[in-house]
Amino acid sequence: MRKLCALAIMAVLLLAAPLALPVPAPSALAADLKEMVYDPGQLKPVDSTLKVRPGQKAPDFALPSTTGAAVRLSDYRGKKNVVLSFVPAAFTPVCSDQWPGYKATRELFEERDAMILGISVDNVPSLHAWVLEMNGLWFPVLSDFYPHGAVARKYGLLRTNGTAERAIVIIDKQGVIRFAKAFDINRRPDLGVIMGELDKLR
Repeated sequence: MRKLCALAIMAVLLLAAPLALPVPAPSALAADLKEMVYDPGQLKPVDSTLKVRPGQKAPDFALPSTTGAAVRLSDYRGKKNVVLSFVPAAFTPVCSDQWPGYKATRELFEERDAMILGISVDNVPSLHAWVLEMNGLWFPVLSDFYPHGAVARKYGLLRTNGTAERAIVIIDKQGVIRFAKAFDINRRPDLGVIMGELDKLR
């Protein structure tokens, strides 16, 4: 509870005077974030059955984001390839490494005309605090909190403990799924695999 209050105060301060605060160096940021993460230990690699497959239309959805605006998948149709990045939980080790990795490789996604939509079953305030601790992200972070895990369930990516799988779903500009996989929850998905699949859409 003490940590959550501290995070809420930090979020208010950052929003009130973002220019007055120094931006931490990446190594300092990583160290600070590492102290806040909860390590669940080794988990069952995959704990769900995928319900979507390449070649089918991606189920549409609208989810609230950390910016306060709802984001709808179909808004990107005809404009961008979309990479849905499902992660299990905020403030956990692998997740806190995975999305900052996508931040550092933004140009690779932009070169392939792709937008990432980050999805977690955490609520918006928790995700907002987490994004601030990661020093911001260039892509929308969406909350699949209520109805709990509805989008993850629709895609067949909701684990039995109520968290989402660590999964990547790639959708082309026509709204068709071209790649869908639940990866080992204990490891970051290989960026080379994601880029390789996006390259097939060129």
